[in-house]
Amino acid sequence: MKRKLTLTGLVAATYFMVAGGPYGLEELVQNVGYRTALLLLLVTPLVWSLPTALMVGELASAIPDEGGYYVWVDRAMGPFWGFQEAWLSLCASVFDMAIYPTLFLLYLGRLWPAASQGSVGLVMGVAILVACAALNLRGSRAVGGASELMAVLLLGPFVVMAILAFTGTGAPSAVRAPASGGDLLGGLLIAMWNFAGWDNASTVAGEVERPQRNYPLAIFITVCLVTLTYLVPVAGAAHMGIDPGGWTTGSWVTVGDIVGGRGLALAVGVGGMLCGLGMANALVMSYSRLPLVLALNGRLPRVFARQLPSTGAPWVSIVALTAAWCVALGLGLQRLIELYALLYGLSLMLEFAALVILRVREPNLARPFRVPGGLPVALLLGVGPAALLVLAFARERPKHAGQLGALTLALALAGAGPLIYALVARVRSRATSPRKP
Repeated sequence: MKRKLTLTGLVAATYFMVAGGPYGLEELVQNVGYRTALLLLLVTPLVWSLPTALMVGELASAIPDEGGYYVWVDRAMGPFWGFQEAWLSLCASVFDMAIYPTLFLLYLGRLWPAASQGSVGLVMGVAILVACAALNLRGSRAVGGASELMAVLLLGPFVVMAILAFTGTGAPSAVRAPASGGDLLGGLLIAMWNFAGWDNASTVAGEVERPQRNYPLAIFITVCLVTLTYLVPVAGAAHMGIDPGGWTTGSWVTVGDIVGGRGLALAVGVGGMLCGLGMANALVMSYSRLPLVLALNGRLPRVFARQLPSTGAPWVSIVALTAAWCVALGLGLQRLIELYALLYGLSLMLEFAALVILRVREPNLARPFRVPGGLPVALLLGVGPAALLVLAFARERPKHAGQLGALTLALALAGAGPLIYALVARVRSRATSPRKP
């Protein structure tokens, strides 16, 4: 790459791959109330994010290759499991990438209600994905720079909101907030989604300046930034006594209006649109590198390895994935989160397994950052995320009676992975075998 992603750009891009501000926490507050929401926002990073960040920090610094987590699993467990890692991630991306145009439109709808209705909303969702794909064609450095700018514009209104809420200069709410709510597992699933995606930036390792140093540093800076930018606004709303019972996606605009008036509400609404745009933009960069590396390894048609000479952007991969991502537009936000969390959780377990296996098989592998505590800690690192994943699966199992539930669909997609691998291997074998005269 002519111009590589800097540490600041990597932090900004990782922040959008994981969080994009406190947008998306509204359903959590509604489900469980402020007290439990704040508890989940404190516990989830410790049980879910920190182990993942430690795992990603070690593997990304040890194997800073394009393709990231796919390369780690492939190297540790072989091509079959490497393909399953990529398959699960790409399936999860279909639902993940539909979330962000949905968020954009929900916040735009707070300012312009007609924009999110019917076919207008669908067309605008497609336009958002196409715009993000177009920006990604300019390369990873452009994506990082755009992420830096959008992060500043997005978080600015929340800084003002927090100051007004905690200094008592904002308008007080007429309704005092109840202490807690009911759907704890539902709230946990939302918290897991809001703290997911720490491994996403690893797929562009070949485009990052000094990856052995910058990856671990960027991950831990972003963990602190995400946790802080989640806790402070929710705590501010709780301090103001704003009733969580009526919260839904987009309610940060209402909170901004209560705390700082119409001007702040408008700024928060624009920030919500930037959240959806910034997250989609950063994740196009992340996901599009998987087909590129699969094609270079001979596990997808070679056409997916085509890159723009000027920027190195894998343009065929970006165009093909953008078309696939449009399929899930129109599904409800809650259902999209459920499907993504389940599929992403399965892929994450393979990454924790890769960490342990590489410790055993390649003990002398250079690891600029190493998870302390030796092999026992590496083994225990995935226990917390696995426990949360089991709870998420248990919550989904009894739901959607009489229809295809999120768990059923997620397991069906995961089960298709080995079949797709066998099909690709068979096609590849036929293509490379000598023809009879």
